[in-house]
Amino acid sequence: MYKFFKILTLTVFNIFFFFTSLLYSEEKIKIGLLVPLSGENKEIGYQIIQSTRIALKDISSNRLEIYPKDTNSDPNKTIRSAKELKDIGVKIIVGPVFYKSLSYLDEIQDIIFVSLTNKTLKLPNNVISGGVNATSQLNTIKKFLEINDIKKTIFLTPKLDYETEIKKAIKQSRIKFYKHYVYDTEPTKLTSQIEKITNYKIRKQNLLDEIKRVENSDLVDKERQLEKLKKKYTIGNVKFDSVIISDFDESLKSVITSLLYTDVSPKKKTIITFNQWFDESLLKEKSIQPIYYPSINKKNLEDFKIKFFKEFNEYPNYLSLLSYDLIGLIYYLSINNNLEEIDKLFKKKNTFKGKIGIFDIIDNKINHRLNLYKVDNGKLKEIF
Repeated sequence: MYKFFKILTLTVFNIFFFFTSLLYSEEKIKIGLLVPLSGENKEIGYQIIQSTRIALKDISSNRLEIYPKDTNSDPNKTIRSAKELKDIGVKIIVGPVFYKSLSYLDEIQDIIFVSLTNKTLKLPNNVISGGVNATSQLNTIKKFLEINDIKKTIFLTPKLDYETEIKKAIKQSRIKFYKHYVYDTEPTKLTSQIEKITNYKIRKQNLLDEIKRVENSDLVDKERQLEKLKKKYTIGNVKFDSVIISDFDESLKSVITSLLYTDVSPKKKTIITFNQWFDESLLKEKSIQPIYYPSINKKNLEDFKIKFFKEFNEYPNYLSLLSYDLIGLIYYLSINNNLEEIDKLFKKKNTFKGKIGIFDIIDNKINHRLNLYKVDNGKLKEIF
């Protein structure tokens, strides 16, 4: 009799589990989209909407429903739009795009925001950063250093608003380095700081002293040695074998140029920087090459750009590809989870392969497994 009731109980439980799973599988997945549809960033917003349309087409599920709302890149407009999405039953939102729009989102309960920002400091508890953050980039750089047995690295960070973000990423990635310097981006001050970091004046004086010594000597090959010395800029090595520069665009080029001025060449010391989003201007600057940097999967990016162009006759911004992947990520997490328990959706350890690369999700954090690229001799090469 006991065995009969045990079997009956198990059968009832299994039927309940089956119908519960079926209910989840039929439940509509409502995803809000908070993007700028007015103001100076509206083109970014409309391209993100276009990329979500491609994502919906590729996923091909009638369970997904997308509800776009305007933020106007303004925190007050963002919170109003977020409340409107909550009123129609939305529990998960892709967006906002910009960090400043996150300000008041902690006022809304029972909603998760997967923002496109790559900043991770001082986020509201209900906001997850979906962008390519500094920790993801340093994890990739750390892998490169370990593979190549590079052990004496200096870290250069500009004195800008993301300095604290970089320091947090250094701690989280546990990357090892010799020294960390924070530099001023003003050109004259920058050059002076780089001179100190590289002991340039001492190394320059070493050269002048050696020239003077040879000039005053009775060496048989004095003229040949003097000719060789005059082709040098310094004598003496620096105390590092690689440099990580957390900078971008013209400021990055200024730092590498200052290193060149102090006779630290990328051909002799490994120069690594942060994600440059395949900046083509770097390909033209052969004097500052080779340079290494982490980034998203370039082939997947190019494939997505072609697909986007065929659909809309224009090329997408990088945030479009990220939003495409985030729609896929949320769908992937939702099909096997109860959306009523939205707070648990990003807590479990999960891995998702998107167009950008591989997403690692755990404890309400998203990190990206990135590729590493080398710019050398005017060409871009994938290292891993």
